[in-house]
Amino acid sequence: MPATLLQDPENIDYSDIENKYKVKHDEGFDNVLVLDGVPVIGKDKLDKLLTKICKEFSKKGITVRPDDIHVPWDDSTGKSKGFLFMELRTVDEANLALGALQNHPFDAKHTFKLNRFTDIEKYANLDETYVEPEAEEFVPKEHLRAWLADPQGRDQYVTYRGEEVLIHWHGKPSQYEIAHKPNWTNFLYVAWSPLGTYSATLHRQGVRIWGGPSWSQQQRFAHPFVKLIDFSPCENYLVTWSNEPIVVPDNALQGPQYFSPDDEGNNVAIWDIKSGHLLRTFSTNNEGETPGQKKQMQWPILKWSPDDKFIARTTPGQMISVYELPSMGLHGKKSLKIEGVVDFEWCPLGEKDKEVTERDAKGGIKTTKARENMLVYWTPEVANQPARVTLLGFPSRTILRQKNLFNVTECKIYWQNQGDFLCVKVDRHTKTKKSVFCNLEIFRMREKDFPVEVIELKDTVTDFSWEPKGDRFAIVSSSDPNLGNPGPGITIKTDVSFYQLDHSKNDFRLLRTLSGRTSNAIRWSPRGRHVVLATVGSSTKSELEFWDLDFNSDDANRKETQASKDDWGSGIQLLGTADHYGVTDVEWDPSGRYLATSASAWTHTLENGYAIWDFRGQELMKQIQDRFKQFIWRPRPPTLLTKEQQKKIRKNLREFSRTFDEEDAAEESNVSAELIALRKRLVDEWNAWRALRKRELADERGHKSDRRSPSSEDKEEIEVWMDEVIEQIEEIVE
Repeated sequence: MPATLLQDPENIDYSDIENKYKVKHDEGFDNVLVLDGVPVIGKDKLDKLLTKICKEFSKKGITVRPDDIHVPWDDSTGKSKGFLFMELRTVDEANLALGALQNHPFDAKHTFKLNRFTDIEKYANLDETYVEPEAEEFVPKEHLRAWLADPQGRDQYVTYRGEEVLIHWHGKPSQYEIAHKPNWTNFLYVAWSPLGTYSATLHRQGVRIWGGPSWSQQQRFAHPFVKLIDFSPCENYLVTWSNEPIVVPDNALQGPQYFSPDDEGNNVAIWDIKSGHLLRTFSTNNEGETPGQKKQMQWPILKWSPDDKFIARTTPGQMISVYELPSMGLHGKKSLKIEGVVDFEWCPLGEKDKEVTERDAKGGIKTTKARENMLVYWTPEVANQPARVTLLGFPSRTILRQKNLFNVTECKIYWQNQGDFLCVKVDRHTKTKKSVFCNLEIFRMREKDFPVEVIELKDTVTDFSWEPKGDRFAIVSSSDPNLGNPGPGITIKTDVSFYQLDHSKNDFRLLRTLSGRTSNAIRWSPRGRHVVLATVGSSTKSELEFWDLDFNSDDANRKETQASKDDWGSGIQLLGTADHYGVTDVEWDPSGRYLATSASAWTHTLENGYAIWDFRGQELMKQIQDRFKQFIWRPRPPTLLTKEQQKKIRKNLREFSRTFDEEDAAEESNVSAELIALRKRLVDEWNAWRALRKRELADERGHKSDRRSPSSEDKEEIEVWMDEVIEQIEEIVE
């Protein structure tokens, strides 16, 4: 037997095998963090504190056990020192904790501050010799509202066809051009933010928002399978909704901009647009609903206050929960308990209210008090309690006005965009519940005690719309028996009525009723006065009617107190009619001068495309495009001009218009000169061609005459017609 096999096992060298399979331990302290901002406690509360800290870290997807935490103690007082040491499993988890929990509010008085343990030695041995830093090259950021500085003052709109998105400039026919052709792919649809700063696209992975002259990506929100989005009025926040509940995989990214395990099962998320951080998630599945029960969801499910300070949601039949922004904490730590509550709406912020708010923010002289946020909600009849509409001040939670209603089937809430008026459309039934009629409960919000006026209507009201910045409204009503269940090819007959506030009597009066229409949609111009009545979504009718409600008046803002009874409503004039087959969407541009109609392939596939009209109903452009899906005007933010500057412009409008007239004349002369030059060139080309053909013809005739022989003289043929009498008979008739 060889000697090598008989040697002592203790003398065998295993170093090569040990080095190969040696487990390398993390010997550094990069995974150790110092957590400051912790409450100072006694030892009796230590377990409770550690449990709560571990829970806060687990919400961000970071696993920490109480055994991994070391708490220093002050022996003189027997209490903790307000900071502690944490040992995490890996350096990656330590990095994640630094990003996710830095400045995290632990409670009302304490905020987490995190540092690496190694930073203590690093900063203790820091060289204090001043070294001048290198100056970084300034890189200017794009202005997100640069499009408003267009020299020609044009508006923009976006079109979505097939897989192609185009952003267009809109102006005079000579000013039409494509502003940008983005390479956005694999998205659901396009949406503008309320002030036009951002454009959003919905993808399978989440939402992306774009902006600036180069249309670069400004932010992204990781909400898989997102279907609906809703911007806040001031563009600070975004709500996303998906029909699929949130699922967080084990290896998912963690951080303030991602979902955590605590968000699983929810499907609504609120985000901060500027930082991209997730603020909170909710579920749209109400308690008590069976999983298989299908119920139509209201959208938006979360409703913003007009100043972006609050967001609220209803738990149907139970309460309204209002959350403060950006903390997303429940206001007052309790909801508004309202038995039977069905729906609510916030009161819009008018231009007057915004001026007062801005003045108060600048510390100006307070002449009037800023109006508190308000919301209105309604509750149905419960037992012996009547249905009720309630106006509530917030955050004071003061009930400002209540109105009892009887025999109520349904209520819908319509605010005027300046918050001057509120209309609650009440569908009521008779005691036998065999027939339904309608009441309009109109609240005058700028008057003391919010007086209410009731307009009773016999027919069913299918559409209601306030005039922007005005005191008029329009309704579409119908008594057609097919209204409840319209079939294919059936056209519902409707009446359109206009009402206006009579300042002499301080009530709303009927201006005019247009009978025998098929219109089912009312679209007011953003500046008021002009309105379009449209038949939308019908397979047989697609009419558009363009109306002017102040046709006989030079001043559209005149008060009817100066009008006599004879001319009440006489200023309503039909400017023009049009037709767009299969129209599905009707939208005014921000200036109120142009109207766009579109037929979307999402609804039908017949003659899809869009058309643009002026306010008189004259067609300016029409595009028939297969697979056309969307047309949306880009919104404009409020003007930066003061009231005095606007008055000055109106006063000197003739001087300003002279400049534009000169530009139009110059453009027209340029067009005329170009047209004359084109015609002259065409005439010269024709004359040259004609002269060439004449020369060719003359040369050809000359060659023919040379080829003729002398004997081949031209002979003239004469044809003679001769009459010949064959037989003649005479007869005498008696």
